[in-house]
Amino acid sequence: MVAQTELHLGDAKDVLKNIPDNSVDLIFTSPPYADQRKKSYGGINPDQYVEWFLPISEQLLRVLKTTGTFVLNIKEKAANGERSIYVIELILEMRKQGWIWTEEFIWHKKNSYPGKWPNRFRDAWERLIQFNKNKKFHMYQEAVMVPTGSWARGRLKNLSETDKIRDESKVGSGFGKNISNWVNREMAYPTNVLHLSTECANKNHSAAFPESLPEWFIKLFTKKGDTVLDPFMGSGTTNLVAQRMMRNSIGIEIIPEYYKIVKKKLNPVQTYLFEPNNKYGKNNKKKRLPIR
Repeated sequence: MVAQTELHLGDAKDVLKNIPDNSVDLIFTSPPYADQRKKSYGGINPDQYVEWFLPISEQLLRVLKTTGTFVLNIKEKAANGERSIYVIELILEMRKQGWIWTEEFIWHKKNSYPGKWPNRFRDAWERLIQFNKNKKFHMYQEAVMVPTGSWARGRLKNLSETDKIRDESKVGSGFGKNISNWVNREMAYPTNVLHLSTECANKNHSAAFPESLPEWFIKLFTKKGDTVLDPFMGSGTTNLVAQRMMRNSIGIEIIPEYYKIVKKKLNPVQTYLFEPNNKYGKNNKKKRLPIR
């Protein structure tokens, strides 16, 4: 099996229109955050962010399979003594588009250096918001299981009578647990908090995330031969990991310098130059022009 990597140079909202309906298994991306990366991406005002992103998320909804998943790595900044609310507003508007807000993961940055402001401390986390088109989607939980851990040696040594039965939640959530089910188990399911270090190596990009981040979600939501899309490719980490893991991938990047870097790293690949207003017309497939 050979993983196919397809790269596009252009604006995501235009390029996505040429990707077929229901063709992508996982969308994993980290778009420019509001008012950040101004030198690279111009910076988008928090008050305009939702309006800017919704045409893109509309196309993402179209290209994602009904069994697929969209994971959005995004973080609102604090300014003038308070947090911006544009991420919350974006979630609410995307739900109106038809997205289901299924889950939220937290990326704990293990090597974040400390800091202090008058009213808060330095962030050591980012959120990864999971969206789906359908409540039934592909999820391979066994692929991300972790060692049970040292807690099991003491916790499972002397079981109480309550531990041997299903103990219903005391808050009426309908959830419960049976501690005895974990006796002799060596692997357990992880939590929704990922403890991963940030990217320290120079990738010629100001906001590159570690390979371990997309790798975890690619394991969880795809299998070999599936297709992964990153509409804000940046340094190409998602596509690089997808290729290594035998997943097909599509990357879109608007900055030519980053696009060229990724193209060199992921050679041989099929690459495209997207011309949104060329002579072939709005819906002609020839708008995707292979670069020789």
